[in-house]
Amino acid sequence: MTTQTLAPDARTDFPTTTEAAVLHGALDIRIEHKSLRPLGPTDVLVEMRSGGICGSDMHYFADGRNGTNVLTQPTVLGHEGAGLVIAAGPDASVAAGTAVVIEPALPCRTCATCISGRYNLCPSGTCFGSPPTDGLFARHVVVPEAAVHALPASIPVEIGAAIEPLAVAVWAIERAQVQAGHRVLITGAGPIGLLVSQVAASKGAAEIVVTDVNDDRLALAAKFGATRTINTATAPLDLENMDRLIECSGNTHALAGGIRTLVPAARATVVGQARPAVDGIPLGFLQRYEIDLVTAFRYANAFPAAIELASSGAVDLPSIITATFPLERAAEALTAPVTDPTNLKVLITF
Repeated sequence: MTTQTLAPDARTDFPTTTEAAVLHGALDIRIEHKSLRPLGPTDVLVEMRSGGICGSDMHYFADGRNGTNVLTQPTVLGHEGAGLVIAAGPDASVAAGTAVVIEPALPCRTCATCISGRYNLCPSGTCFGSPPTDGLFARHVVVPEAAVHALPASIPVEIGAAIEPLAVAVWAIERAQVQAGHRVLITGAGPIGLLVSQVAASKGAAEIVVTDVNDDRLALAAKFGATRTINTATAPLDLENMDRLIECSGNTHALAGGIRTLVPAARATVVGQARPAVDGIPLGFLQRYEIDLVTAFRYANAFPAAIELASSGAVDLPSIITATFPLERAAEALTAPVTDPTNLKVLITF
């Protein structure tokens, strides 16, 4: 792949402040000027071009919290982002003008977990856009060079933020161990479910069944690799002999019902955000048939594969993007998937 480079900014007086979407509390997001930290030796300054709205951003905006993480101080939202490197620290190797997508995880990279390669599970790790760590909904951000991945010319930087949810799907498929010939059930036809469907198809899955309660999203699933769709609000889940379940909705009933469609020695993978404790999971059924129940949390080393899938066309990234908003309309962007349920991936542009 040819790395995408654009004409770098000719200035040498790079900004020390930037405009950003700062969350002060539930339903209180403000466009404010924020100071940029100085470039460290291996840092890069990125001029943002796109930022993606995720369910976690929507929860922080609506409720001032996401799960157990509570907003305690004003924080810049956003963990999906892409832009143009306009400056770099003296020890950074990325060239000015390089288009990049930002991997938002900030692991320590020194603990045993990080060294093993599972840096997504770092006990002391943080993530851009998870309060109190400022995120990527800003015109400029300073990030470690280790957090950026160069985008090829085939992926416009204006949609590059969507690589992050694709990395979630890549990791979900890896955790699920989907192989050629597998029959795969995906519960939930939101952006992640639709991306998981496409990645499963790229692995050679023989059958891909997608369930949801939204007919519009199921119609899209049929275009994105699904061989069958089921609206579980109006039809029973009449499936059996599935090899893999990938739960992308966060719905307990979807997980429990999906498990019962699996063959012995199958694998069920939880991707949708789970509640702290869940009743109704058929543990006896799992044990009786030695069905592996695993989880997926973000991703580890998944961005290169995600970039390759999007670059090759194996995954149709542009088609999941249904709306864009300028930074000044961040509040509208954060509610767009609720006000219009046909929306999939909503982007903020800079």
